[in-house]
Amino acid sequence: MPNATIANIYRYPVKGLSAEPLDSVTLSPGAPLPFDRAWAIENGPSGFDPDAPAKMPKIKFLMLMKNERLAALETRFDEETRELTILRHGKRVAGGKLDDPLGRQLVEQFFSAYMADDLRGAPRILSQPGHTFSDVGKPVVSIINLASVRDLERVAGRSVHPLRFRANVYCDGWQAWTEFDRVGSELRIGDDVVVKVVQRIVRCAATNVDPETAARDMQIPRLLDRTFGHSDLGVYAEIIRGGTIRRGDGLV
Repeated sequence: MPNATIANIYRYPVKGLSAEPLDSVTLSPGAPLPFDRAWAIENGPSGFDPDAPAKMPKIKFLMLMKNERLAALETRFDEETRELTILRHGKRVAGGKLDDPLGRQLVEQFFSAYMADDLRGAPRILSQPGHTFSDVGKPVVSIINLASVRDLERVAGRSVHPLRFRANVYCDGWQAWTEFDRVGSELRIGDDVVVKVVQRIVRCAATNVDPETAARDMQIPRLLDRTFGHSDLGVYAEIIRGGTIRRGDGLV
């Protein structure tokens, strides 16, 4: 497979909320991308046990698959202060420190009002050091091949925003769909980082939501299945050897 290049890096500090672009990030073996899905917003009692955190169905949380109104919000996260800022139409509407009880309360109060029609109970921000609210249930980094997105655009007959797929690493330079050929194999990213591609990503209805307009305007899993015979786009990888990755780094 020809080399690819990292086009973009993103993390999603709060599950279901907007992406945060990064120029570089340092990865550690056996860990997710730092601060990726480190918090989630409970939609009514979920049964989450901070003493024994485990993978839980995404329906337990506010998330785009059911709550597309979240896409109308822009969020910014300060790694040093743990401050989450929430904007709508470019204006700050709420915020608070996610590691502080009062800060979490301020954010929860905002979602109590903003998502009132979708709530099954009081929203509560959940976290546990070392735990990621990933759909996989284990620490992985998600990788999207932009050529595959372009091939999806071809069959859809319209543009498809890559952030519909909420991945960590977007790469360019591979042929469409050849990322699937690397499942079970290792990739080197940049000079130091080694990852093992462990599985394809099965897409859900969250991808039907436009990340810029918050409109549920496509049927991407259905289109994938009808056209390609599967509902997959992208792959998950585990970090084998850590180090810093940057935009422009190669993947071999």
